[in-house]
Amino acid sequence: MSFLKNRTVVGIICILLSLLICFGVTPLFNKAVSQKTEIVRVTKEIKVGDEITADMVQITEVGGYGLPENVIRQTETVVGKYAIADLSVGDYILNTKLSDTPAAENAYLYNLDGTKQAISVTIKSFSNGLSGKLQSGDIVSVIAADYKKQGITVIPPELKYVEVISVTASSGYDANTGEAPAENEDEDERELPSTVTLLVSAEQSKVLAELEADGKLHLSLVYRGQPENTAKFIETQDKVNAELYPAEPENTQEETAPPAENTTGTEDAAAPQPPAESEVE
Repeated sequence: MSFLKNRTVVGIICILLSLLICFGVTPLFNKAVSQKTEIVRVTKEIKVGDEITADMVQITEVGGYGLPENVIRQTETVVGKYAIADLSVGDYILNTKLSDTPAAENAYLYNLDGTKQAISVTIKSFSNGLSGKLQSGDIVSVIAADYKKQGITVIPPELKYVEVISVTASSGYDANTGEAPAENEDEDERELPSTVTLLVSAEQSKVLAELEADGKLHLSLVYRGQPENTAKFIETQDKVNAELYPAEPENTQEETAPPAENTTGTEDAAAPQPPAESEVE
């Protein structure tokens, strides 16, 4: 190892190493960094639950070094999917931020077929909405104070069992009701629910609209649990509604036309006829 003590030898080795780095390693690194690839970038603000359309994204060429393996590279993979996280303009999209189906609390909004409607009612005070504990899928009863100005508090028969679709804060985002706060989230900072969206029939929506206008509406929790049991409550309510609002029978018969004017004279036919000439003789 005595040769390492020779400054000339050490200098030559250092020069060779620097040349290797400059002309060998550095070009390879620069090539990797400068290598271009196409990815999908966001061009419009996308909120949680939004369906992504073609005008919200575009293909952009960027450097491929350091990109995550699951970054989306084709718009066909994105369009028609639903965002499960907020995306800002300029963000690239990871497949972990997409879902093939809308969020569970919004599923009914995409699958309404005309038999049911979605309607939101305002939670006037914290206690009116079960102190922020309501969740999607809950069965609630709607309690009306001073129902129809009669001075009585009742549960309208149309609204004894109603399903909750979602609970929404005043910002428009779904409130984190019924869930433990995240580690970095103080319970006092959580958004409180402002409205509750219910799945109802047309008749039920009219009653709810009247109660909303009166501003004397309370919600009480009836059931939370398995979907098959939830369906039983809804079936019971549908039967009650069918009795309260029976379907009008379709009139398949044509309306009877008013009798035409008797030009020959029905009354004349019934009146006595003048005698024949033979009878006069």
